[in-house]
Amino acid sequence: MPKELLFGTAGIPLSTKNRSTENGIKRLKELKLGCMELEFVRSINISREKAPEIKKIAAQESIELTVHAPFYINLNSVEKKTYYASVNYIFSSAKIGFLCGAKSVTFHAGFYMKQEPKQVFQKIKEGIKEIEKKLIDVGIKIWLRPETTGKATQWGSLEEIVFLSEEFELVQPCIDFSHLHARSTGKNNSLEEFTENLSLVENKLGKKALNELHMHLSGINYSEKGERKHLILKESDMNYKDLLQVLKDFKVKGWLICESPNLEEDALLLKKTFDKLK
Repeated sequence: MPKELLFGTAGIPLSTKNRSTENGIKRLKELKLGCMELEFVRSINISREKAPEIKKIAAQESIELTVHAPFYINLNSVEKKTYYASVNYIFSSAKIGFLCGAKSVTFHAGFYMKQEPKQVFQKIKEGIKEIEKKLIDVGIKIWLRPETTGKATQWGSLEEIVFLSEEFELVQPCIDFSHLHARSTGKNNSLEEFTENLSLVENKLGKKALNELHMHLSGINYSEKGERKHLILKESDMNYKDLLQVLKDFKVKGWLICESPNLEEDALLLKKTFDKLK
């Protein structure tokens, strides 16, 4: 369990020389950041043989790791091939992440496919149940984190993910606050709304959920259909200062992963702003 709220980057910091996961971890230490998300979004690019080396370096540098599974996931797919590929992507990401020493693996769980939300919830629940069982059967304990999504066509409101988390031993939310903002086309961006979001998590999942919370944040560009692309924080309307104040007020611990295009620059902005708050 993290001792504090750690700030880090979605992938290798841009200022890393001789870009590699190992050098990225060392660069984060130099920057005085505390975590990094292993980006498996296009492929699971760390081998079983390489993973222990990543784990060793992260431990040496006191950098905590999380994982983002591939984008090509839809646990609500009507095609069995896509469904089972999605299960395998999440399972494999969790397995390699665990070997790297990661604490948490996040993923976009699926799409509504013009189906009733309750029906989609049940289908995704079945997929998560299968993945959790596979992990438990091989002795892997890592948090499975369905992520709040940025478009209304994607399954993944905060309420849906919190309710799903109540059902499982290894499932907790990954809250992407930028996605919540974009999904609601401009809402979820005030001190009061951030407070409501964290209160929902605490009330349904307990204080423990806030003691090891996996989060994403960046600037965000959106339309009436939701998320369009990530932006630098100061070039967006994302109210990150009030969000950080609410995280401070709730004494949240865990991992805040910055997904802004300038990665470590905004991660450092978030950390420095947070550290100044009372």
